[in-house]
Amino acid sequence: MKVLKNVGLIIGSIISFLIIWNMASNALYKRAVSTTITKIEKLQSKEAAEETRKRIESGDPSSQPNSLPSPLLVWKTAGLLLDDAHKVMKKKQDFYKKMEKTNAKLKQAGKESITYTGRPSFLDQTITSLKNIFWGVLLAISIAIPVGILMGLSKRFKTSINWFVQIFKPISPVVWFLLVQMIVNTIMTDPDSDNAFVITFISVGLCAMWATLVNTSVGVSSVDESYLNVSKVLRLGIGKKIFKVVLPASIPLIFTGLRITVSVAWMVLIAVEWLSQSPGLGGFVREEFQNGSSSSNAKIMVAMFVIGIIGVILDKLMASVQGLVSFENKSQSPSPLSIMRNMFISKKAA
Repeated sequence: MKVLKNVGLIIGSIISFLIIWNMASNALYKRAVSTTITKIEKLQSKEAAEETRKRIESGDPSSQPNSLPSPLLVWKTAGLLLDDAHKVMKKKQDFYKKMEKTNAKLKQAGKESITYTGRPSFLDQTITSLKNIFWGVLLAISIAIPVGILMGLSKRFKTSINWFVQIFKPISPVVWFLLVQMIVNTIMTDPDSDNAFVITFISVGLCAMWATLVNTSVGVSSVDESYLNVSKVLRLGIGKKIFKVVLPASIPLIFTGLRITVSVAWMVLIAVEWLSQSPGLGGFVREEFQNGSSSSNAKIMVAMFVIGIIGVILDKLMASVQGLVSFENKSQSPSPLSIMRNMFISKKAA
């Protein structure tokens, strides 16, 4: 019964949102039409204004004012983008079928195959963004977790590097992008290299890593002293101490930082792709914004919902992984005695 009530509340809120959105869209559309006709009447003539009104009422796409699209238009646009993705996919398949024999000969000769260079579909651009976010988060993790562990274990190291973290943590993604672009374009001078991809994932990683770094440092520094005493009793090396004692005890805080990192990375990604002209969702939004038509606004709204849905999915995936690898939501965490016993048994067996 409670589940049905919750589902009813969600459906009711969605319907209310769509009604408000539709009302706002209609009001803004009417205002945009009125403003356009008044402007033409002042600058040109009443006849030109009346002609424009007729074109707008006839549904001429080139005459439609640039305003908030309605829910129905966004839904139809989403369908058109899916149809376009199927068409582009079929073009790719047809192209590679035609080039199959040619590419086989080129492969035998040790030369590069001919690849499809047509425009990417909305689905292709979404996949590109997912690839960028994967490499960006991987870079963030590879920097943040080792540095965070060192900061948590060594007070001297934390004191020596804390100023760097505090200064660079609040820097805008735009500034990181400009710095990374300058360095990458200086190093990668090959015209065939994918500079946009490298600039994008490095900028995303540098912007998003700070939450994981700080949470890892806090998690490691707050490990129960009794756990560390266990490692001293067993005379564990620094590697075993980190992987068998420190990391398992600080996993909850590390994954909290990782969830924030993934969320920040996904938000930053769109802006960075816009600036780097990467063929991802950010590039898609940039192209449609520059186009500036009413259909472009609907496409931007579709992209907005896709970005939001993917963001939710990424966060839920991180939460699921966190639940699997941490001691959260479990009745009892392993005690220092149980850790000591398990380590002693494994050491004896070795």
